[in-house]
Amino acid sequence: MGIFDRFWPGRQAVVEGSGSKVDISEQSALRLIGEGHILEAEGRIEEAMQRYLNAIRLAPNPARAHLNHGNILLLKGDLQGALDAFRTAIKYKPDYAGAYYNMGNALLGNVQLVEAAASYRRALELKPDYAEVHCSLGVALRDLGQFEDAVVSYRRALEIKPDLVEAQNNLGVVLHDMSQYEGAVASYRRALEINPDFAEAHYNLGNTLKDLGQLDEAVESYRLALKLNPDYAEARGNLLFVLNYSSKYSSKYCMEEALQYGRVVAKLAKGRFAAWQCKNEPKRLRVGLVSGDLRVHSVGHFLEGLLSNIDPARIELIAYPTHYKEDELTARIRPYFSAWKPLVGKRDADAARLIHTDGVHILLDISGHTAHNRLPMLAWKPAPVQVTWLGFPNTTGMSEMDYVLGDLQAIPTEHENHFSETVWRLPDSYLCFSAPAYPVKVAPLPALSTGHVTFGSFNNLTKMNDTVVELWARILLAVPNSRLYLKTGQLKDADVRAQTLRRFAAWGVAPERLTLGGTLGSTADHLSEYSKIDVALDTFPYPGVTTSVEALWMGVPVLSLHGDRFLSLSAKSIAHHAGLLDWVAVDKEDYVSKAVAFVSNLERLAALRNGLRKQVLASPLFDAPRFARNFEEALWGMWQAYQAKQEKLS
Repeated sequence: MGIFDRFWPGRQAVVEGSGSKVDISEQSALRLIGEGHILEAEGRIEEAMQRYLNAIRLAPNPARAHLNHGNILLLKGDLQGALDAFRTAIKYKPDYAGAYYNMGNALLGNVQLVEAAASYRRALELKPDYAEVHCSLGVALRDLGQFEDAVVSYRRALEIKPDLVEAQNNLGVVLHDMSQYEGAVASYRRALEINPDFAEAHYNLGNTLKDLGQLDEAVESYRLALKLNPDYAEARGNLLFVLNYSSKYSSKYCMEEALQYGRVVAKLAKGRFAAWQCKNEPKRLRVGLVSGDLRVHSVGHFLEGLLSNIDPARIELIAYPTHYKEDELTARIRPYFSAWKPLVGKRDADAARLIHTDGVHILLDISGHTAHNRLPMLAWKPAPVQVTWLGFPNTTGMSEMDYVLGDLQAIPTEHENHFSETVWRLPDSYLCFSAPAYPVKVAPLPALSTGHVTFGSFNNLTKMNDTVVELWARILLAVPNSRLYLKTGQLKDADVRAQTLRRFAAWGVAPERLTLGGTLGSTADHLSEYSKIDVALDTFPYPGVTTSVEALWMGVPVLSLHGDRFLSLSAKSIAHHAGLLDWVAVDKEDYVSKAVAFVSNLERLAALRNGLRKQVLASPLFDAPRFARNFEEALWGMWQAYQAKQEKLS
């Protein structure tokens, strides 16, 4: 989300003075640099670069010309070339703060975060009041996870230059990261006071409003960003994502928005591939995975069992991570890939070219419209068969995406018109979870010892829309002395906690009947919190997936609501394959009635709890070898369908 600029030397007169003070070669170099500036402003990049190269040959001290040459290379995406140019500029002028700044930007673009921060700090040693450098240092520190230090950098930039809109915007981003949501909103609004047409601030404001559960306001912010920049793919994707949290928008409406997204990214992909370098009749398929979640993340936990059971004689896997963070889960799954090729910092065209050159038969998008996706890159069609699965249970809206992977419960035949992709169904569940590797035992039913029923939800607060709050409040009021335990990261913020209590109070629920908790440090601690819940209440229309499967593994049944789209029906798919279809309500009244009925017989609820882990572990939801065979067959089926189509065309 951070924005950084480049340092440009001042646009000086073609000749600074005349006579003996300025060497004729220096005059010529300055003239060439001035011409290069003009050409670049006109978009004539190659001509500008030629002027800078000529200036390098002429200038007695070519530091400035090397810096300008580096700027052009940075603009073209040649990060290594830009770094070499900036280092050469510094060689000629060791106290060149602007060159250190731009070198930091190139290092940041290359995800060399520690080196970028060091380069920015050197620039600030030379020029302490350089506001833009303080701002960019904040970006590097934020990406390093040093949030407090990033805040200091942004605030220092704003002390020096109060109208530096990028610093104000980026301050909001890091405050959001720190769960200081109201502060983030205030920072974005200040950025928009400085520049009302700053599309990225509208976009970031939408992101924070989404996490605050203010869905209508988030939608408005995304639309304002798109009004300013109709080709803003990230804003259009996040708009699509947030529409799925609300009950207001029909599947048809969401489909239309998705198709618009598809048109935008198709327009941006200039040079889509129409021929591929993969083997036509392979003995094993080369399959690429594009994901920002090849780490400790809900997606990572659904991938691990599959990856460890894929037959390498049939499927060769190549990873294309889109996020730089790696952890213990990354270390566990990395050996299952024949190659690990990060796309972080690569432009869409370069990333697509890399995948195309690798000769991938099938490219799996594991993100959909979620964070760190590279859907605009997939619009270049780097592989002949492209499939979306797992990260976002809905359509991408892209004609370049051939298939969406689901199952019959999640995507019934009458819903196939909800997708721009062709639906491919696995014979069992389209999901398979890896059992947590933590010795956390299923606890006895808490109601037996506390004397009251505790409902709970560990879902993202954004999923808790007004209709969800209404039904949960009705359940609490219908079950005397019952409690509701909510746990999610947003609740670390005191303002969010107060707002949540007010939302329930509006329906007559007293604050003491709610327990609000933020996220806990370890996965084991998180799982242990299920020992405090008798029944998990699912959100709608965007249900839990990871939270639901975790709850079942911990012996906690999940009450969900039947939906009218893939997203909502993923809850039904989980319940069906877990053998708990009676825990899916047909409508809102049934949802309340079932909740009351299930907790009216604690003996039966306790018996279900005691046997639930064994039940789900024996289900397709945890049968990784079976799931992997189904997945392999699906991939080969897609490839054979592609080959059959090509034969018909020829």
